Amino acid sequence: MAVLWGVPYLFISEAVASFSPAAVVSGRTLGGAVILLPIALHRRALGPALRRWPWVLAFGAIEMGGPFFLLSDAERTIPSGLTGLLVSTVPLWAVVIGFSIGTHRSVSPWRIIGLLVGFGGVAVVVGGQGMAVTDAASTFVAVGEVLLTALLYAIAPFIVSAKLSDVPSLGPISLALVAVGLVYLPFALLTQHEVPAPRSIVALAALAVLCTAVAFVAFFALIGEVGPVTAPLFTYVNPIVAIALGIIILGEPLSPWLLLGFPLVLAGCWLAATGGRWRPAAAPQPVSAAGAGALDDVTRSARESADP
Repeated sequence: MAVLWGVPYLFISEAVASFSPAAVVSGRTLGGAVILLPIALHRRALGPALRRWPWVLAFGAIEMGGPFFLLSDAERTIPSGLTGLLVSTVPLWAVVIGFSIGTHRSVSPWRIIGLLVGFGGVAVVVGGQGMAVTDAASTFVAVGEVLLTALLYAIAPFIVSAKLSDVPSLGPISLALVAVGLVYLPFALLTQHEVPAPRSIVALAALAVLCTAVAFVAFFALIGEVGPVTAPLFTYVNPIVAIALGIIILGEPLSPWLLLGFPLVLAGCWLAATGGRWRPAAAPQPVSAAGAGALDDVTRSARESADP
């Protein structure tokens, strides 16, 4: 997951060079749907998902519709590496949500310190970035879009865990991709005014296949294994992938503010999510029969073969 959702920032940066943000969202989601929908039909996974259609649409809006557009629009202004770093605050938001809905029953001092350190790291990076640009207003708007994306990404796993855990994963994913893609399609047609460059087309195809179709199947499996609070922890590694690719391929600068804020964000996320423990306080509970229904057949077989 860290790789699959660490590289999209590079692909998005390339795609928005000649696609509008709405076209990126529509192309990415409909492309992913073309791959997954026939498989979902073959496995008869759409029926159970249709019976939960309000939650499927909610998941699609919160995990895909909002974030995909916000990221595409933001990356027209800020570097892909900075985007990846800001999205890595997902675990911070997940802990805040966990507290608010009762998933975390106690607020330890280390978790509070982690939240403060993590958001302090974001402030260092954003403040430094704002002082280094000529159009500070556009930069801060873009940063706000990415932080809102991180919040939405933190909410989505709770919907999957609470409302869609007993539904085969391919059903909700496929339906959500189709719904989001069709909603954005008219806006894509109205806002796309140029013939896209081959490099942007390849980037959009990679977004659809790797970062959407493959990634969401893995994401549902991960939520089924470890739960909605622990699942976003893969975003610890996301910014490393995003920053490295941005520097190597796009020639993005590595600012001192990024070097200073990056470890603060990661340390804060770790403290907030774990309370400073290297190991969980108790062994994780096995996935229930309902939760196991969220895993696709391939993932379930691999998990069972790996059990001692």
